[in-house]
Amino acid sequence: MRRGSLVPAWALLAAALVASACIGAFAFTPAEVAHHLAVALGLAPATDADALAHNVFVSLRLPRVLMSALSGAALAMSGALLQGLFRNPIVEPGLAGTSAGAALGAAVVFVFGAGSHTALSFAAPLGVLAVPLMAFIGALAATALVYRLASSYGAVSVLTLLLAGIAVNALGAAGTGFLSYIARDPQARNITFWTLGTYTTASWTGVLLVAGAVLAGGGWARLHAKGLNALMLGETEAAALGEDPTRLARGVLLASALMVAVATAMTGVIAFVGLVVPHVVRWWRGADHARVIGASAVVGALMMVTMDIIARLVIPPAELPIGIITAVIGAPLFLVLLRRMTPAAMDAPHA
Repeated sequence: MRRGSLVPAWALLAAALVASACIGAFAFTPAEVAHHLAVALGLAPATDADALAHNVFVSLRLPRVLMSALSGAALAMSGALLQGLFRNPIVEPGLAGTSAGAALGAAVVFVFGAGSHTALSFAAPLGVLAVPLMAFIGALAATALVYRLASSYGAVSVLTLLLAGIAVNALGAAGTGFLSYIARDPQARNITFWTLGTYTTASWTGVLLVAGAVLAGGGWARLHAKGLNALMLGETEAAALGEDPTRLARGVLLASALMVAVATAMTGVIAFVGLVVPHVVRWWRGADHARVIGASAVVGALMMVTMDIIARLVIPPAELPIGIITAVIGAPLFLVLLRRMTPAAMDAPHA
């Protein structure tokens, strides 16, 4: 087996998925998991004796397992795309304002959407799509603003990127905080809990929405892997190689915002996945986006399924919010990466 093969990652992911399906307040054995899957697929007959267990597995446990894997893939691929666009290893959806924008957009629907006394006119017809749509608009606007500010002089400045990210994140957090303040008590509690990240509300509708975003965003990235590699060299070099850097940048912003927005709308704010995973993948598989995108999806899924297992085991029977675990892991790594960047690298624009 050659170095850089995805076989070990796929094997670990399969093991983590089985473990996640088994672990919880309602525990299952691997044999029971296989049986419930067979019943759900119509390959085995259902019995009244295991009706409760089957409903728990199909309606609660399985959507949660799939949601953790899909959201991890979405956040990791988004981080890989943004790092390529900004040509900087410390960029991730949280730093680029994507997560904060998505959170603000989703919070608008939580407070003013269907079911509130001041329902937004578009919320009712859109139904379950209202939150992902507003999250996408917020994520795209925030990321585009950060990119615009960071590349104001025709090149991406790392220092400007950091400052723009801080400012946009602060604005997004202020907006979300204000909405929490004016919200009714149940809405405020839901927003607070949601901003910490959770898979407890996973549903089949959410799974399908995130899966669609992953297929769309990841599919676009794989199709444009060659152009993304050229963009890593700089916009001028990419244009000399026959690529359209403006079109590629817009595609990256759209694909990244779509994946982060839908994942955030369904699971809440989960930070640092897009920072940690691309670093691991590039060390392991190299910098070619044709390899990085697919590997980031697998490793991101593995990371989040594992984090979800830890969240259920730390303080049983309660659960630790996923965002707390990823922050504990990702924040120190971000500081290490920032510390290793030289002052010259911080000040110099990346053309």
